[in-house]
Amino acid sequence: MKIETFFCLSFTEKYPRLKSKINKNKNLIKTVAIQGVKGSFHHIVSQQYFENPVDAIECLTFDGVVESLISNESDAVIMALENSIAGSIIPNYALIDKSNLHIVGEHYLDIQHNLIALPGQSIADIKEVCSHPMALLQCKAFFKKHPHIKLVEDKDTAEVADRIQKNQLKGVGAIASVRAAEIFGLDILGHSIQTIKQNETRFAIVKRTNCEVLESEINKASIKFVSDHKRGSLAAMLNVMSDCKLNLTKIQSLPIIETPWKYAFFVDVTFQDYLDFKKAKSILKIMSPDIKILGEYKNAKL
Repeated sequence: MKIETFFCLSFTEKYPRLKSKINKNKNLIKTVAIQGVKGSFHHIVSQQYFENPVDAIECLTFDGVVESLISNESDAVIMALENSIAGSIIPNYALIDKSNLHIVGEHYLDIQHNLIALPGQSIADIKEVCSHPMALLQCKAFFKKHPHIKLVEDKDTAEVADRIQKNQLKGVGAIASVRAAEIFGLDILGHSIQTIKQNETRFAIVKRTNCEVLESEINKASIKFVSDHKRGSLAAMLNVMSDCKLNLTKIQSLPIIETPWKYAFFVDVTFQDYLDFKKAKSILKIMSPDIKILGEYKNAKL
């Protein structure tokens, strides 16, 4: 059983010497579940975020990623939450909420899409490019210049690169990272082909428990709440956050399927003093019994 099961933040306040053990939690991670295969952007995050090397468990879907965590197959999982171009990936917020998991950290990755294929080919030789729909959308302008290429939606960018190598598929390209090209021995036919060159994705590091970061280091939180379906209810919640010196960095609504025309709101806030957030939490819980803290962690975008 891992140290994090025993040491929560309130405990370390009474026993300061144990704080150093909490800080080492990142080093205790040995297996991390990712959506996709090695060379994918989720895999790159797993290599950059953790201080020590970790083994990546490859999953086809985010449901599979979460299941690996719930079944104790993995110590943590990595999930994309939003992209600077495409916006929020709300189903992943909902999946974290539904599975009662906790965001314990975040990582921003510069997303650079590249057209890759088997060696010895040019762009003129490529007849078909398979990739995740989001990647295809982000590279739309590039492919307009090459109308001879058929675009085919697929599950994962790096998995397509793997398939091209295994099956020696000539005339077929993939949109993937430079790392994927290196891993699968493919050539890069087009560098940074995304339409908007500054393209970042925010990834969450998710675990079963929320005892990860010291209170003194927490300056960001993800919250889910349901407001009453009446005039001013949402504004009142947001006013509390403002009055408590919380900076609203994101808000997204999601319909509650069981209750037509009622919505859950997923909110990210940052703050300088954790006491301000604690005050806001206590007030918001009175205003909305359905409020839920999805994670308290350190803001990576500073």
